[in-house]
Amino acid sequence: MRKPLMTAVSAGILVGVLVLAGCSAGESQDHQGHDSGSMASSAGAMSDSPMDHPMDGGPAPAGIKAVSAPKFPIGSQVMLTADHMAGMDGARATIVGAFDTYTYSVNFTPTTGGQPVKDHKWVVQQEIKNAGDRRLADGTEVTLEADHMTGMKGAKATIASSTDQTVYMVDYEADGMKMTNHKWVVESEIQPTS
Repeated sequence: MRKPLMTAVSAGILVGVLVLAGCSAGESQDHQGHDSGSMASSAGAMSDSPMDHPMDGGPAPAGIKAVSAPKFPIGSQVMLTADHMAGMDGARATIVGAFDTYTYSVNFTPTTGGQPVKDHKWVVQQEIKNAGDRRLADGTEVTLEADHMTGMKGAKATIASSTDQTVYMVDYEADGMKMTNHKWVVESEIQPTS
C-alpha cells in the first residue's frame, strides 16, 4: 500500500514541476511578447514558451486593413529578430499577412489567475474591446479581445507602449514546432534573408 502511495505522490510532484516549468517563467516576469534556449531576452527579461500559444493563430481580426505594398510582401521569406517566444530570434519565417493598424505592448493579469504578464508583444487595435480608431495612449486601461495565449481573452490590461509600424502575421518553425498565422511581429523585428 505504501509503495503505490509514494509513486502517486512522486508523480504528482513531477507533474507539478513540469507544469510550472511549462508555464513559462517569461509570462510571470517581464515578458518580451508572445515569445531562446535559456529563455532570457537581450533586455534581461524572460520570454514565454510557444507551448502556451496555439500552433495556428487563426485569421486576422475583423476590420484590420491589409497593406497593399508592404516592405515584406506576402510569401516573402524573412528572418525574425523578435524574441517574443523561445526559438523565434533568428528563425526563418514566411510572411502570411501585412497590416496597417496600431500595435501595442500590454501588461495584463491572465483571467485564469497567476502572475501578471508584462510587456506582451503584440496586440493590435482590433484586438482591444471598444478601442475605436485612434491610437491609445500609454497607460490606458483596456480589455483584451486577443486570444493569443491562455487567459488573455477578456483580461484587463494596460497599454505599455505602441507603434504604427506595419505589423505582420508569419509562419515559422521553432524548437521543432511549426507555428502558423503567428500574431504579431512588427517591421523592425524582421530582416530579409540573405
